[in-house]
Amino acid sequence: MNIPSTLKTTGRAALLGSLALAALGSVAALAQEAAPAAPAAPAPALDTGNTAWMLTSTALVLMMTIPGLALFYGGMVRQKNVLATIMQSFAITCLVTVLWFMFGYSLAFSDGGGTQAYVGGFSKFFHHGITVSTLWLPGVANIPEFVFSMFQLTFAIITPALIAGAFAERMKFSALLIFMGLWLLFVYAPIAHWVWGGGFLGSAGVLDFAGGTVVHINAGVAGLVCALVLGKREGYGTANMAPHNLVYSVIGASLLWVGWFGFNAGSELAADGLAGAAMMNTQVATAAAALAWMFAEWIVAKKPSVLGIISGAVAGLVAVTPASGFVNPTGAFIIGIVAGVLCYLSAVKVKHMFGYDDSLDAFGVHGVGGVIGALLTGALADPEINALGKGASVATQLYGIVFTILWTAIATFVILYIVKALVGLRPSSQEEIEGLDISQHGEVVP
Repeated sequence: MNIPSTLKTTGRAALLGSLALAALGSVAALAQEAAPAAPAAPAPALDTGNTAWMLTSTALVLMMTIPGLALFYGGMVRQKNVLATIMQSFAITCLVTVLWFMFGYSLAFSDGGGTQAYVGGFSKFFHHGITVSTLWLPGVANIPEFVFSMFQLTFAIITPALIAGAFAERMKFSALLIFMGLWLLFVYAPIAHWVWGGGFLGSAGVLDFAGGTVVHINAGVAGLVCALVLGKREGYGTANMAPHNLVYSVIGASLLWVGWFGFNAGSELAADGLAGAAMMNTQVATAAAALAWMFAEWIVAKKPSVLGIISGAVAGLVAVTPASGFVNPTGAFIIGIVAGVLCYLSAVKVKHMFGYDDSLDAFGVHGVGGVIGALLTGALADPEINALGKGASVATQLYGIVFTILWTAIATFVILYIVKALVGLRPSSQEEIEGLDISQHGEVVP
């Protein structure tokens, strides 16, 4: 074939170009084969510092119920009911532990799929699928999920135990066990999910660092409903119902105070600066509230009582709980003063004004204190302490408070009437007069 010279020249150039490109391609391919592959991102590893802190916090929070709350409540009842009152805290600890392991944790903290906004799923019943290698918040907290579940269990224990203060000295033990079991699964677990487990309140921006809505408003409102449904104690208003041993109560309140550092600072799930801020805020608010209650009582009743100062301390602990990881110490100081004064008025004046028998002021301290703390979290949140505080608002906090109150009140009311139909709620008048220690447990304090 006769090929023009210009095409020959072009063809030779094209051939040489092709050979050069092929050579360069071979070199590039060899270079790629020789170059090591980019290292894969390391898998999240357990953080031993965070884990050690959370193990410690968990033990502190468990101490808040047994022996802390048991002694605090036990000292405030009459001697004929002290064993029954302490027994309630101890038995609730055992009952809730078993139910949390079986069902509660999954309902609060697993993926609910289509019901995720309202309740968790069934996938972690009996802690199915959790191993020693399973991390909670991998890449963030990096603590074992077993430790996270145990930490949350201690919150689930103390919340129903707090309710018992509202109906102290007048509920049958069998009724208490059934009520607390149902209440944990149908009230506590869903609300914990709403706020902390990916539910609609947390998604809406409701701030609750350590349990203002989940624990204190929840328990306080449930306690008030219980007090109203059960009615007053036999002899209320006429018989002497003074605390039989305030030394027990002071010891209990002191254990609550110390344990609360695990409650609030532990809720950061890490050993870091925010946990330190939560600890400082807890101390400042508690001391301020104790003094505020004491001085308010001193002005009104002319004497500062031991029961008053320890009640004020608990009110401060309650109120600072939702705010502890969002406010600065000045904010905590304000929360403490407001809670000390308003909880005093609620527990001492408002209760007598309306005439309900909230035996140990579960609603007056925990319900009212929880609402105060939740609202002031919206007003005083400091973004320099916690960036999540940037979007805080009183309106959003009120939204969370209203939904918590409504569900707790309605569900508690229904559960009480179910229990009443099954076993009855109160012992007989004679058994109550004799005391729950002997009538319910066959034992007395000598």
